[in-house]
Amino acid sequence: MKFTHVSRVQTEGDNHVMEDACGYRANAAWMIDGATSLLDELDLPGASNPSWYAQVLGLALAESAGPQDPRAVLAAALAKVDELGHQLVGPESQRFPSAAVSLVTTDDDGALSVLSLADCHVVAALNDGEVRHVGQALDGPSSRDELRRARLERNTPEGVWVARREPAAAQHARLVTLGPAHTVALASDGAWRAVDLGLVSGPADFLEAVQTPMGAQELMLMLRTTQDEIGESADDASVLCVALE
Repeated sequence: MKFTHVSRVQTEGDNHVMEDACGYRANAAWMIDGATSLLDELDLPGASNPSWYAQVLGLALAESAGPQDPRAVLAAALAKVDELGHQLVGPESQRFPSAAVSLVTTDDDGALSVLSLADCHVVAALNDGEVRHVGQALDGPSSRDELRRARLERNTPEGVWVARREPAAAQHARLVTLGPAHTVALASDGAWRAVDLGLVSGPADFLEAVQTPMGAQELMLMLRTTQDEIGESADDASVLCVALE
């Protein structure tokens, strides 16, 4: 089976350009939530390093999509990013941009494999009527110094594994397998604030809300309006909803 388009809405957050990317090809769909730079940026050809990274990784995932294990798909995509990174900035890793990623693949029967690094979210409507949510909130440091130190420890035994340039990150990703499904929504952490703030009652209502382009746009507008009213800094918010055929 393969994915087909239902809706996609992306809204830029405060203070920087869009640093999310999402897409699908054949039996794979993905959400990439670029990590806003805390360290000195490298000289990469984009509006920001995370913006460049999200677009490059998205293209690499599209090129790598196929019937193989999702870990192999992500590892192949990261190898492509690493090869391009060597051409542009050599072996630099700590300052290389990174992202949270969810990669969803389906087999011939519509069963799903959900591969996750860090805090993107996936909601799937299964053929048996169940709605499943795959995602996690990361409890991280709060001060800027602590955030910078945590960023330096990424993809090491002491830190959190994210998508960056190391193909080995695919082996550290969380993998959840689900039964046959008919509809899947992928959301960046910024878009999932709609659930956190109670604008929808939970994952099932979130999926229901984004199953049309108008519904997805209305939910993201409601999110931005609410964040403005409560004085919350808005992160980039991206939603992709796909169906299986």
